[in-house]
Amino acid sequence: QVQLVESGGGLVQAGGSLRLSCSASGSIFSDNYMGWHRQAPGKQRELVAIISRGGIITYADSVKGRFTISRDNAKNTVNLQMNSLKPEDTALYYCNLGPPYNIWGQGTQVSVSS
Repeated sequence: QVQLVESGGGLVQAGGSLRLSCSASGSIFSDNYMGWHRQAPGKQRELVAIISRGGIITYADSVKGRFTISRDNAKNTVNLQMNSLKPEDTALYYCNLGPPYNIWGQGTQVSVSS
């Protein structure tokens, strides 16, 4: 069974940076995308960034110009470089392996103080 393991969350001051990583186990050949979603207390889970195997990227408007997603197909990993962090970025960040797998990681906490 495929599993996802996230790392890299933490507590930073506004304007700081964090780099999230997610590794998928097993053989993966046909996923449409890997990416990141986040959920803040009292809010719905929302898309942050996704990237297809071919390198097509979609970002949420709120993170464009600040976050960069990348993927290594050979290693089945996806990374999210987060710069110029804001307090409103505070959330639990989940790695996602998209269709047909539809698997989610356990989440890694990102907290940004002002």
